[in-house]
Amino acid sequence: MNRIVLTTALALGIGLTSFAQTAPKAPAGPLSGPFPKGERAPAANFTGVVYVSTLVKNDDTFNCASSNVTFTPGARSNWHTHAAGQILLVTDGLGYYQEKGQPIRLLRKGEVVQAQPGVEHWHGASPQQGMTHISLNVNTEKGIVDWGSPVTDQEYTSFK
Repeated sequence: MNRIVLTTALALGIGLTSFAQTAPKAPAGPLSGPFPKGERAPAANFTGVVYVSTLVKNDDTFNCASSNVTFTPGARSNWHTHAAGQILLVTDGLGYYQEKGQPIRLLRKGEVVQAQPGVEHWHGASPQQGMTHISLNVNTEKGIVDWGSPVTDQEYTSFK
């Protein structure tokens, strides 16, 4: 019995060691959760400091683009739309999401937003705490994003 347990333990240990040596390495660079924080996002589309790291590049096979987006406190996107909609997976922090004509929705880690196709919206961090989310843009053959005007300070601070 002891011999079987020892043999099994050795086999498992060798298998795990082998797996650990062949597992892909984590990407280098500053992290926001498990993914790289990325590069500074273009100021033309965001207010405040925002970082974007592309996770999945758009292609003709999957028709999907995905990014890890990190908003520092007070940072936010401009108003924008997605022809095929957008899914946001909040991975850290506290943030806001608002659709045109609707009240601001508070977002916490673990929440999911489904921005419907063509609905004008914005998202970003709360004033005191940053937020990180993964954006999923699907059916990109219809287009990815159409950027609009910046969210005003009055619009941003209207959260109740």
